[in-house]
Amino acid sequence: MLKPSETAYVPFVSVENMMRLVLYVGVEKMLAELAAEIERDFARWPLFDKTPRVASHSDIGVIELMPTSDGETYGFKYVNGHPSNTRQGLQTVTAFGLLADVATGYPLMLSEMTILTALRTAATSAMAAKWLAPQGATTMAMIGNGAQAEFQALGFKAICGIAEVRLYDIDPAATAKCARNLAGRGLKVVACRSAEEAIMGAQIVTTCTADKQYATILTDNMVGSGIHINAVGGDCPGKTELHRDILLRAGIFVEYPPQTRIEGEIQQLSPDHPVTELWQVIAGQAQGRTDARQITLFDSVGFAIEDFSALRYVHSRLKESGLFQRLDMIADPDDPRDLFGMILRAEAAKAA
Repeated sequence: MLKPSETAYVPFVSVENMMRLVLYVGVEKMLAELAAEIERDFARWPLFDKTPRVASHSDIGVIELMPTSDGETYGFKYVNGHPSNTRQGLQTVTAFGLLADVATGYPLMLSEMTILTALRTAATSAMAAKWLAPQGATTMAMIGNGAQAEFQALGFKAICGIAEVRLYDIDPAATAKCARNLAGRGLKVVACRSAEEAIMGAQIVTTCTADKQYATILTDNMVGSGIHINAVGGDCPGKTELHRDILLRAGIFVEYPPQTRIEGEIQQLSPDHPVTELWQVIAGQAQGRTDARQITLFDSVGFAIEDFSALRYVHSRLKESGLFQRLDMIADPDDPRDLFGMILRAEAAKAA
């Protein structure tokens, strides 16, 4: 691991280098390795600082900061969510993140996180399904075929062994895009005309829609016994995807309850409705799926520890891959007490 004492520059992973890293590692391998990194951090969950993300909401979107630390390394992510951006040709979600050394406070790495967030979200979804989905699941319905869809499909293929993905989006062009991008990736891809058609024969249902509203993507009568639901799209106050009655029938698993009760599907329920924290299942402190007929729900809103894991994973690949740039972010005077002297030397050099 690069240390701040080793260098006066901060490694920066640009969008271009993140794409190169994905190709260098391989998409599915990177998803699997990210899931393993996230799982390891979930297993040591009590060591982390935890707080709901700091959010600034508006009528059209949200801007958030997501910080955490394990006592040795600090990390945060800046991320937005603006569903109407696509109408202007812009991304719904953009993000960047930073790692820092707790002992010195010096930054260790700055990285793009728009692509990395899509990867870590899919890796977390599939990691949760590994613990919660019915055994032998081979088919997933993917409802909402926007920017996350391909990552989710490939994550479930790599980590859970999904062989068929059934696609539905209210925009047929999104479904066509997703099917085209997944062609030749080793999945049977079925484009469907309705959500009801998409979930036929699926043991796992992933919902990942963008509109910031109380929506009913899945109604209660659509969900039979034994299904695992991966609810990704409900990730801020006033935004849900599932009918409340589904929640009342399901075993609900969450990342961090104080955040999920504000932002997740369970904002529809009373504050004391029982939920299980996923880290407890991974650490052997709680039970996951209890029987083959149980409906399990991963109410995923995204949590800072997942971003921390993803940033650490990328950081671990820097020396090996060389896929970073050097940013001159840290003032490095000869005498730490003489910061102004740097300006004087620059002035002298300019005058020379």
